[in-house]
Amino acid sequence: MSAMTPSEPRWRRLEPDARKEQIFTCATRLFGERPYAEVSTSDIAAEAGVARGLINHYFGTKRELYLAVIRQAVTLPNVVPEVFPDGPLEERAATAVSWFLDLVVDHGKMWITATSEGIGRDHEVEQILFDAERRSADRVLDVVGVPSDNRNRAKLNAVLRAYAGMIKAAGREWLLRNALDREQVHTLLHRSLLVLLTDVFPAMLDEPLELTSRASA
Repeated sequence: MSAMTPSEPRWRRLEPDARKEQIFTCATRLFGERPYAEVSTSDIAAEAGVARGLINHYFGTKRELYLAVIRQAVTLPNVVPEVFPDGPLEERAATAVSWFLDLVVDHGKMWITATSEGIGRDHEVEQILFDAERRSADRVLDVVGVPSDNRNRAKLNAVLRAYAGMIKAAGREWLLRNALDREQVHTLLHRSLLVLLTDVFPAMLDEPLELTSRASA
């Protein structure tokens, strides 16, 4: 008789929350590796080692599960980390970019899929992406020290959403194509962000951009 392997089978008994998280994790991996149309609920159930009915029970339809995966992949934490360098703008911008790249690594291929493919001209997906970009831009503005009551904050947010196009392209070159490494991506995004803050923003607003000495959430 062969010895039992130390790993537990996927169909072992789990608490509902743990089982739901397992399904979500497997769905995230599959949606990150294949186009939406090529992933079925049967595929997800087989990957998670559960009955297909459990997917419907916890998440509803495949589309609803996919939207939940998309939402998590593109959403940054609502609260900016409490400690950021209280120093030169260049240092704070570098910290903002490093913080963001750490989060991108955590999400992996699903971040690339969510930000570049979606499931076609789906307005709900587009709204999720837009909301995520707007919140992400606000987080960056917080970190670099743009006051929340700045009268041009909405315009600055829009400029950073345009900058997000570069972020997505750089992420693909790094994580998908291996044409750039993390340090090179950091340099690209950091220096570009500095140009926006020190040159583009003031030129667009026709006034200097006043920053606080310490970013706050």
